[in-house]
Amino acid sequence: MTKKAYDIAVIGAGPGGYVASIIAAQKGMSVVNIEEKATLGGTCLNVGCIPSKSLLHASEQYENNVCKSRNSDWGIDVKKIDLNIEKMMNKKTEIIGELTSGIDFLFKKNKISRLIGKAKIKKDNQIEISLAKKIETLSAKKIIIATGSKPSVIKNIEIDENRILSSTGALELKKVPKKMVIVGAGVIGLEMGTIWRRLGSEVEIIEFQSGILNGMDLEITDKFKKILEKQGLKFRLNTSVINARVTGKSVDLELKKNDEKKTEVLKCNKVLVATGRIPNTESLGLKEIGVKLDKNGFISVSEKFETSKKDIYAIGDVINGPMLAHKAEEDARALIEMINGESGHIDYNLVPNIIYTSPEVASIGLNEEQIQKSEIDYNKGIFPFMANSRAKAIGHTDGFVKILSDKKTDRILGAHIIGHEAGTIIHELCFAMGFGASSEDVSRICHGHPTVNEAIKEAALATYSNPIHS
Repeated sequence: MTKKAYDIAVIGAGPGGYVASIIAAQKGMSVVNIEEKATLGGTCLNVGCIPSKSLLHASEQYENNVCKSRNSDWGIDVKKIDLNIEKMMNKKTEIIGELTSGIDFLFKKNKISRLIGKAKIKKDNQIEISLAKKIETLSAKKIIIATGSKPSVIKNIEIDENRILSSTGALELKKVPKKMVIVGAGVIGLEMGTIWRRLGSEVEIIEFQSGILNGMDLEITDKFKKILEKQGLKFRLNTSVINARVTGKSVDLELKKNDEKKTEVLKCNKVLVATGRIPNTESLGLKEIGVKLDKNGFISVSEKFETSKKDIYAIGDVINGPMLAHKAEEDARALIEMINGESGHIDYNLVPNIIYTSPEVASIGLNEEQIQKSEIDYNKGIFPFMANSRAKAIGHTDGFVKILSDKKTDRILGAHIIGHEAGTIIHELCFAMGFGASSEDVSRICHGHPTVNEAIKEAALATYSNPIHS
């Protein structure tokens, strides 16, 4: 049975999908949102950003208290600390519930129709939805695909969410594994490794590439790796995982150095496969209706998020660009503004990337290697948190601020930070770059004392007045 036509049909209720739905409804459009899962919020709220950050916070609090030497320096004598994993997981689930309920409230407030089921796009902008007990069909003037991404898989490794885990399973463990091996030294692998290392696991990370956080500024990643190793994480770089075999209560991983023929076996209790994510576009019927995908499975879109089929759009993780929740949100806002005749716009160079470990890592714009490849003459300024008064006062002196600017104009090209609250203070530089500021502009703004943001001021001052590289 075909129902009434909507102005907008959004497939997916993650950060891209629910934001697009809400903004479209607020602008007076009739909106239906189709989501396969019963809860709103997508991967980010349910099995990604929010639960991982909850556990990162909880594990950091635990480690801060259990580390007697860290507290005794401040005159705090900690007698006994107990870890209750069940309560920690329950608190995480409670937070998720509160946030997803908030989105549900906004859907109701803005009169957004909501359907729980699998969507398949047919010709003439018809959508077939497989619901719990029936199949319904609706039509929409415009369709937005916002189905997000899913964990990528490795050949010969089968994820069972028991011994061999995806990030979803790693967020639901009932007890601390004695040894956890993580395959992949990207953001997910490092954040998850940090959580379970703090809670008591021996954590070893296997990475195919020669360094961690592939694609980020090398000076930052080299320093960050040393910090993580000092904290207790172990790394095997330039290493491939050939296969994984579950044997009773353990897993045998067969490994091979990329430049060698011989293999070795590494035993552990749990394996987390964190080798990235891939666009979630299966079962949407895209090939049948002629929506083009690129060689990596991403939906090809124009600058206005239009697919190869008229009135069908795509945003978020299913298209190229940073696979980040806040990028998907900005895609959604820009697209709905365009559809509404406004001047929506998003610059992916101004999307910050943040890793919520301790210390945090944050970056925006170009890294030094990209600038060198572009053959742009540039200046570089660095200021260490070891020399920052606030960082000294609170005992968070690891890391530094790095600013890169165009040598001719002094316009900031990129900024990279390792340090306490890096994910918060990076936004000062996001704002500066958004308005085309120079490093001198940033250095001449009065910063409160003592704050960690003063490290940004000092790095900016070093960039234009005493650059390391020119």
